[in-house]
Amino acid sequence: MIDIETIDTLNQLNIDLQGDVSSPLGYIAGGFHAGLRRKKKDFGWIYSTTEATATGVYTLNRFKAAPLKITEDSINVNKTLQAIVVNSANANSCTGEKGMQDALDTQAWVAEHLNIEQQNVGVASTGVVGAFLPMDKIHYGTQHILKEEYNNSKFFNQAILTTDTATKHLSVQVEIDGKTVTVGGSAKGSGMIHPNMATMLGFITTDANIDEDTLDYCLKQATDQSFNMITVDGDTSTNDMVLCMANGQANNSKIDALHPEWHKFVYAFNFVSQYLAKSIAKDGEGATKLVTAKVTGAPNVKEAKKIAKSIVSSNLVKTAIHGEDANFGRIVNAIGYASQFVEPNETNVSFCQLPVLEQGIHLEFDEELLKERLTEDNIVIEASVGNGDGEAAAYGCDLSYEYVRINASYRT
Repeated sequence: MIDIETIDTLNQLNIDLQGDVSSPLGYIAGGFHAGLRRKKKDFGWIYSTTEATATGVYTLNRFKAAPLKITEDSINVNKTLQAIVVNSANANSCTGEKGMQDALDTQAWVAEHLNIEQQNVGVASTGVVGAFLPMDKIHYGTQHILKEEYNNSKFFNQAILTTDTATKHLSVQVEIDGKTVTVGGSAKGSGMIHPNMATMLGFITTDANIDEDTLDYCLKQATDQSFNMITVDGDTSTNDMVLCMANGQANNSKIDALHPEWHKFVYAFNFVSQYLAKSIAKDGEGATKLVTAKVTGAPNVKEAKKIAKSIVSSNLVKTAIHGEDANFGRIVNAIGYASQFVEPNETNVSFCQLPVLEQGIHLEFDEELLKERLTEDNIVIEASVGNGDGEAAAYGCDLSYEYVRINASYRT
């Protein structure tokens, strides 16, 4: 496992904040307004000019939506994809057999339009739960895939959004075997975000030559450090997944754990995943601040993750940060109920780089200075909870009045 904070980024990666899923060789992304929403773009696609190795991670919500099930089944059979289509505005969730057939029909229409195998099409939906897809509009959307005027990755990044206030994307390049290998990503997510996947969709593409088992390993370990370590409101959605495609067009030697530059690819992949995850947390509905909780000293990584997630998930912590209230007791409270392995007499806490707790005892601190630091956009909480080797970081946001307003009228 590669810790992305232990490697000199500038020496390893060429980072393009304007990049996205279309940045690696051989990928085309686009989107347009198919009519599911009033005005905004609502139908998007990613297409690889050659068949790509594929893998995915999926929500743990028991009510998995139809498009997620269809996509998961297809990848499990073929281990490949060549296209992904996404609609916003309608989740096609809790729609029974009709919803499943609608997802299959979407997959079939895309395959026919692109002249590829049906199981090489991934399908994703996001939006309101419990309504059937308007299939005339979905069919209309599938017939516009790859039309030149809509082949713009910015359109894809916009088409997948729901309550997001900004698109989320980037790409990075790294040299492997003397070849330039690119990893690109695009994502959406703003509300109903919680560890173990949430109302988010993530798409990662690469032109690396990598086999399916290695790609699957990369995605799962990256997800554990990124998408599964974010929270906005504690809710986990029915639709959400991260899909990854690798089409091999960089022509590097096949990457696996024995490759001498394996660590470079893992680092690049993790960097993209963490950037997207943090972007989602920062764009929480009504959020004004990104909150990062870093935990050390736990007996193992599992416990460290539980404690870090507990801090950023706490509504009391989130509201205190939104109110710029230097109430560190809420942080201590969230640490204390998170794990039985917390050692109170060995716990130290820093809030915005100011020590506030040492060996379980309150420290005097400059409250005015802390309140000033709480006005910043990025809030960092650090906690050492014992003498173990376990450490982890989790990402969240503050909880604002605007969050209530947005979600009180989500369907209207």
